[in-house]
Amino acid sequence: MGRQELLSRLAQRNGRRIVLLVLDGVGDLRTDAQPRTALDEARTPHLDRLAARSSLGRLVPVGTGITPGSGPGHLALFGYEPASPETDIGRGVLEALGLGLDILPDTVVARGNFATVDREGLLADRRAGRLPGAEGRRICARLASRIEAAGDAPGDALGNAVGDGIEIEVHPGEAYRFVLLFRPRPGTPPLGAELADTDPQRLGVAVPPVEAAAGAGEEARGTAARIGPAVAALQAELRDEERANGFLLRGFSKLPALPGVGELHGLRAAALAGYPLYRGVAKVCGMEIVDCGGSFGQVLDRLEERWDDFDYFFLHVKGTDMAGEDGDLPAKVGAIESVDALLPRLLDLGPDVLAITGDHSTPAPMTAHSWHPVPLLLRSENCFVDECPRFTEVEAIRGAIGTIPASDLMGLLLANAGKLAKFGA
Repeated sequence: MGRQELLSRLAQRNGRRIVLLVLDGVGDLRTDAQPRTALDEARTPHLDRLAARSSLGRLVPVGTGITPGSGPGHLALFGYEPASPETDIGRGVLEALGLGLDILPDTVVARGNFATVDREGLLADRRAGRLPGAEGRRICARLASRIEAAGDAPGDALGNAVGDGIEIEVHPGEAYRFVLLFRPRPGTPPLGAELADTDPQRLGVAVPPVEAAAGAGEEARGTAARIGPAVAALQAELRDEERANGFLLRGFSKLPALPGVGELHGLRAAALAGYPLYRGVAKVCGMEIVDCGGSFGQVLDRLEERWDDFDYFFLHVKGTDMAGEDGDLPAKVGAIESVDALLPRLLDLGPDVLAITGDHSTPAPMTAHSWHPVPLLLRSENCFVDECPRFTEVEAIRGAIGTIPASDLMGLLLANAGKLAKFGA
C-alpha cells in the first residue's frame, strides 16, 4: 500500500482548518560571496514569534540533488509523488488550466515565453525583459490574427497545418507568458505530447525547432513534423517586434487524470494564487480556484471572505521566486518582509494548522531553481515546539521535523489537524 493510499484510508473529516502558505522559491544559500540568505537578512518580527512556537524542518521537493520545476514542487506539497508517471504533467496544460481554459483530452498544450533574439538569431533574453501584460496581450492578438488568416492561405506553413486538420489557438497569460493549443480535427491523426522544449535554458544559442522528445514514438515524431513549420511561421511573424521578437515553448502536455485532494482526504480545498501555473496545479488536484490578485494583501482579502467555505487553503506568493531568478537579494528580502508585515491578518483567522514553506529553492547566487532543501515552519496546538528563534535555513536545519520528502507534508498537516484516524489495532 502506498503512502497516499494509506492517508486516504485513514482520512476523517472535522471542522479544523489547514493553511499552506507557499513562498515560492524562498530557500537560498550562504556562500562566500553571499554570507547571509534573504531569510537571514529580512526583518520578520511576526515570523520570528511564530517560529519560536512552532516546529521547523526542511523539505526535499523531489529527491536529493534533483532540481524541481514549479509543477512537481507543488504536486509534492499537495501529497502526490512528484516523480511518478501519473504526476508527470507538462507545464503547458497546467498554465492553460490556470487561465481557466477548457482543455479536451486530445489537445496538446505548450507554455510559451516571449523572448528576445539578436540579429544573428541567438537568444538574448528568455523573458523579453519581463514584458508587461498589456504588451503580451497585444502580441498574442497579433499571433491570433496570423493564425486566423492562415486558413485562407494554402501553401503557407500555418495554412498547411490548418489544412492538415490542426486547430491552433494562442491565449495570453501573465506578462510575457502565453499558451499555445494544438487540437486535431475529427477524423485526422491524433497528436502526441512527447515533444522537446524549444527553450534551451541558456543565452547565446539559437532557439531550437519543435522536435519529438528523445525516445518518443512515431506519433510524437509525426506531431513535430505537422506543427513544427506552423510554430516557425509564428516565430517569423514576430521578427519586427522590438523586444518580443521570438518565443520559447515548454511543457508540451495533455490533460492528466489525478484523484483530487477532496476525494483522497475528504478536504474542501481552495487555492488562492495570482499566477496561472499555480492555479492550474491546484485545479488538477481538485481544488476550487478562488479568484484573487497577485499580491499577498489581495490573497488575504479573499481568504477572509471565504474562510468559512473551506477547510484547506493553499496560498501562493510569487515575489520571492522572481527576485531569486533575477539574482536580486534585496528584492527577495523585501518580498519576505512584505509577507511578514501582513502575517497578523492570517494569524487572526485562527488556522488550526499553518505551514509556511516553498515549492523549491531559488537561490539568488544561482538565479534559478535549485536542488537544495526548502525551509519549513509548521504550527499547530500539537506540534513539537523546538524553540528555533527564527524562520531561516540554518534554524530549519536544527528543527524538530528534520529533513523529509515534500510529499510527506500532507500527512503532517492532516495529522496535526486531527484528520487521520489511528492505523491498526
